[in-house]
Amino acid sequence: MAIYHLEAKVISRGTGRSAVAASAYMSCSQILNDYDGINHDYTRKQGLVWQQVFLPEYAPREWLDRAVLWNAVEETEKTKDSRLAREFVVALPVELDKNGWQKILTEFIRQNFVADGMCADVAIHNTDGHNPHAHIMLTVRPLNENGTWQHKTEKEYLCIRNGEEKGFTSSEYAKAITDGWEKQYPYIVNGKKKYLPPSQAEGYERASKYPKSTKYGRQNPISERWNSDEQLILWRKAWADEVNKYLEPENHIDSRSHSERGLDEQPTVHEGVIARRLEEKGIISVNISAIHTHMSIDSQGVWNAPLSTVGNNFASLAGVTATK
Repeated sequence: MAIYHLEAKVISRGTGRSAVAASAYMSCSQILNDYDGINHDYTRKQGLVWQQVFLPEYAPREWLDRAVLWNAVEETEKTKDSRLAREFVVALPVELDKNGWQKILTEFIRQNFVADGMCADVAIHNTDGHNPHAHIMLTVRPLNENGTWQHKTEKEYLCIRNGEEKGFTSSEYAKAITDGWEKQYPYIVNGKKKYLPPSQAEGYERASKYPKSTKYGRQNPISERWNSDEQLILWRKAWADEVNKYLEPENHIDSRSHSERGLDEQPTVHEGVIARRLEEKGIISVNISAIHTHMSIDSQGVWNAPLSTVGNNFASLAGVTATK
C-alpha cells in the first residue's frame, strides 16, 4: 500500500555538495560544473523513469536545459557555504503507474513551487520496482520579473534618530535620511570604540568606514517564507492531498505524525534502496532487525535515548558493513 515519505534537504556548498552534481545524479546525466571545473557523469546509473524541468513564466527559456539552470545558480552564489538548492525526496504510490506518478508530480510542482516563482528539476527513480520515488530540486533565490535573481538577504544599517535605533536597507535609507535618520560609525572615544552618528562625532577619530549594521542583514521576505517551518508543513500536506486524489480512500496517506493522529503505532525506519540491497545479501539484516526490535519496545525510550547511543548503534552497523 502507499506510504507517506517526504524528506526535505538543503543542498549547500557548506556540506560539500553542489547543485550541478545533484542534478546530474538524479537525471542520470553528465554535467560540467563551471564553478569548480568538475565533470559529474552519472550516465551509467540505472533506474531513471522520467525527468523534466519546470520554469516560472519569467525565467529564461534556456534554463529548460538543467545544465544551464544549475550552472546559473552556481555562478550566482559566491560564498563557500552558499545554499544552492532545496531538495525533496518523495515516495510514490505503488498503486499507480508511470503516468500517474507524472501527473501527481506535475500538478504538485506547478501549484506549489513554479506558481510561487521557483524553478524545479524533477526525476523519478525506480531501480528495483519496489521503491518508486522522486527527487525534486528547487531554486532558493527568488526571481525578478525580468528573469534576474533577487537577493536572499540585504544589508540592513542600524540608524539612529533622537536616541531611537532602527534598521534600514540601502533603498529605505535614501528616504530615511531626509527624515533625520543617520548611520552610525565606529569612533575612538576615550580609547574605546563607540558607534556615533557623524553629527555627534566632531573631534573624534573614525575607526572604520563601515557603518553599524545587523549581523545577518534583512532576509528577502519571499526567501524567509520559503525557509519557514510553517511553509514546510504546508508543502507536506499539499503532497499528501495531491497523492490522495489518485488513490482509493482506504489507501490515503497522511502527512501528520503518528502522535498528531493519536496513533500508538510505531513509525518504521526508512532503509533506502542501498540498505535493502545489503540486507537482501545478508550483510546487515540482523542489525536492521535489531533496530526495528529496539524501536518497537518503547517509543519514549527511543526518542529520548542519548544521541551517543544512537550514534554508536549506527557506527556498529558501519563497522559490520566495512568488514564484510
